[in-house]
Amino acid sequence: MTATGQPAASHTDERLLRTSPLRKLLGRPELGSVVGALAVFLFFALVADSFLQTSSLGTVLYAASTIGIMAAPVALLMIGGEFDLSAGVMVTSSALISSMFSYQMTANVWVGVFVSLLVTLGFGAFNGFMLTRTRLPSFIITLGTFLMLTGLNLGFTKLIGETVSTKSIGNMEGFASARKVFASYLTIGDVELKVTILWWAALVAVATWILIRTRFGNWIFAVGGESDAARAVGVPVIRTRIGLYLGVAFAAWVSGQHLLFSYDVVQSGEGVGNELIYIIAAVIGGCLITGGYGSAIGSAIGALMFGMTSKGIVYAEWNPDWFKFFLGAMLLLATLLNHWVRKRAEATK
Repeated sequence: MTATGQPAASHTDERLLRTSPLRKLLGRPELGSVVGALAVFLFFALVADSFLQTSSLGTVLYAASTIGIMAAPVALLMIGGEFDLSAGVMVTSSALISSMFSYQMTANVWVGVFVSLLVTLGFGAFNGFMLTRTRLPSFIITLGTFLMLTGLNLGFTKLIGETVSTKSIGNMEGFASARKVFASYLTIGDVELKVTILWWAALVAVATWILIRTRFGNWIFAVGGESDAARAVGVPVIRTRIGLYLGVAFAAWVSGQHLLFSYDVVQSGEGVGNELIYIIAAVIGGCLITGGYGSAIGSAIGALMFGMTSKGIVYAEWNPDWFKFFLGAMLLLATLLNHWVRKRAEATK
């Protein structure tokens, strides 16, 4: 007798399956933030007449860019599963170093700018090195750095200048050219656009390219998803984490130089609390607290929501004390919406 065998079940490689546009859309981490941004825009468009004026566009974008410059690398860091609570005061440290070095050494301000870059990158490297060597949570490591930088900012400023602010460097050589790079603006019609908007767009574009098109981007997602498994398959976890902290430090340097060359002097106590706003922008943009999920574009949308809210309250002539309430409400609603979107995306797989 000959047995007739049943044909083997055919298995289709899931990578060859066609994905519907809806499934692709639900899989995007920034989907919730886009919906939230549209809601915020429509809300203030209805309650504040001046919100829709073209002259208001530059103001909203500027407010968003000052957060977005930092939110992009912070988002990458969170995708990698880590935090940086020192990011806010690091911006002030960068500005103080540039100002005080240039003033005390009577040097071209560009010398102070590049010294500040090196020192600020050193702060980022310190955070990454301490994290990888001690294996302590990044919350503890960067909280310590936050406290140290806060004390150093105030202590050195008062020690050198005997006040809590730096001396004016507006008449020093190189100040005008540095201001063009970090604090200039261009006018298009009725819209005045600060150069920080260009810095913001460039950093978001670079961060997005890194995440989507490079091996380092794959490493970031792998480290944030499961660092031990990533290490087991050859991902350089230590280098990846240090690189992410260097990215935050570079953005802090850019923001610090803008702070300095916009106002000529720097208050040593500035920046405290801003680190939470950067994290909020990243979370609103779809980044998970647990790591392994998010996008740089989402952080930009989160920063835009921040800009629309902060300026929309002003245009609506409301008490600015309400701003923190709206910021907290946006955080909760965006987090819930992002959670719902992820659940829907998983259900359609």
